[in-house]
Amino acid sequence: MSQAEPVSNEAFMDDTLVPIAMIAAMDRHRVIGVDNALPWYLPEDLKFFKRMTQAKPLVMGRKTFQSIGRPLPGRLNIVVTRDESFQHDGIRVCHDIASALTLADQQATIDGAEEIMVMGGAEIYAQALPHASRLYLTEVDIEVEGDARFPEIDSDEWVEVQRVAGSPAEGQPAYDFVEYRRREDQHRESVGA
Repeated sequence: MSQAEPVSNEAFMDDTLVPIAMIAAMDRHRVIGVDNALPWYLPEDLKFFKRMTQAKPLVMGRKTFQSIGRPLPGRLNIVVTRDESFQHDGIRVCHDIASALTLADQQATIDGAEEIMVMGGAEIYAQALPHASRLYLTEVDIEVEGDARFPEIDSDEWVEVQRVAGSPAEGQPAYDFVEYRRREDQHRESVGA
């Protein structure tokens, strides 16, 4: 799979009114997926994902949506795909990240949601990262072989603001729930302000 180019600032001219956050679970080397599936089963992480995304617009790629198999309830599900014929009940389809973020921003503003959530996959994360101001990452202390990775996080642009150790069940790897915020001066530069 080729690495996606971030959307140009001309395609997404203004900041959204509502902050854009990205949520993912990844291994030590940023692996997030294997054959369009999660490489682990961590019930506490799934609960964290649900709590963090409930009542917020979700932006995801088509492959991520198809791996779930249905719209996630209690949230506007926005699926980004280049396939002009793709449709599914219970979702909104956009054909580029800029229109998906604009739609999510409009819905979040109407609903009073505190943020927009981008939930993958790898190509969508790469396209949305320049616009994001928050990252909610479950950092899993394991190394797996995978074909999808979360983008590199530049420590000059991002600062860790919270780290909470997870409570793995027996036989599960250790993991932390980590929140990053974009440094304010870097966010303005990344969106061309």
